[in-house]
Amino acid sequence: MSASPLTLFITGVSSGFGKELARLALAEGHRVVGTVRQESAVAAFEAEAPGRAFARVLDVTDTDAVFATVAEVESSVGAIDALVNNAGYGLEGLIEETAIDELRRQFDTNVYGAVAMMQAVLPFMRARRAGRILNITSMAGHTTFPGLGFYHGSKFALEGISETLGKEVKHLGIFVTAVAPGGFRTDWAGRSMIRAERKIADYDELFDPLRKARRERSGKQVGDPTKAARAMLTLIAAENPPAHLLLGSDAWARVSEKIAALQADMAAWKALTLSTDATD
Repeated sequence: MSASPLTLFITGVSSGFGKELARLALAEGHRVVGTVRQESAVAAFEAEAPGRAFARVLDVTDTDAVFATVAEVESSVGAIDALVNNAGYGLEGLIEETAIDELRRQFDTNVYGAVAMMQAVLPFMRARRAGRILNITSMAGHTTFPGLGFYHGSKFALEGISETLGKEVKHLGIFVTAVAPGGFRTDWAGRSMIRAERKIADYDELFDPLRKARRERSGKQVGDPTKAARAMLTLIAAENPPAHLLLGSDAWARVSEKIAALQADMAAWKALTLSTDATD
């Protein structure tokens, strides 16, 4: 994509990756439309780069508002060159203990909200035969840890949707990348995380140390959010960006372990796998 000033639409610019990406993009001369949840945050964001920073109050779970906002931005601000689906949150809780309503809320934001954003920008990108979509997933969309089952489900889902969409629109000049960070020094494991209430003693020995460790690591993770933002801008500018990109040495290690374990299981059970083919 051209290195000339671009217009980025980033969901969730009040904290985390969205905040860092917006800051860096503005510093490089791009225009940024950033979504915030409160009207009180609008002026502060737009003051970062008057005339190039545009805030929109948007809840991505409101599908009608998503479509209306994208159409309004295309009309009033200009063509959206890149969509970055960053809005989302972590949900920590054991699968048996965590209410189904929490699962629905997790998918409403992390999956359905992201899909609504993609559906809203695609008609405009198709008409221009150009566009970039970055979906911020997680290494949790490739590998799993006890106590994050519903979060994993949402990120595995977004990984699959992202990969499929990329195959559907690449011939139209639109590239889709699922960006999967490992642990970064954001608020993900801190104030942004929702933690389900503990109820079942059978899980205490397994899960309580994991919850404690996750709290203690918050703010001390290996990943630097500013470097992640730089990597995302590199992706947006790339002529042929990948369908998937891991960010962070821990993501590289964990996902490599997952792939090795999957290959080992495939090899060990190959005979049973192949035994199910029809013989005629």
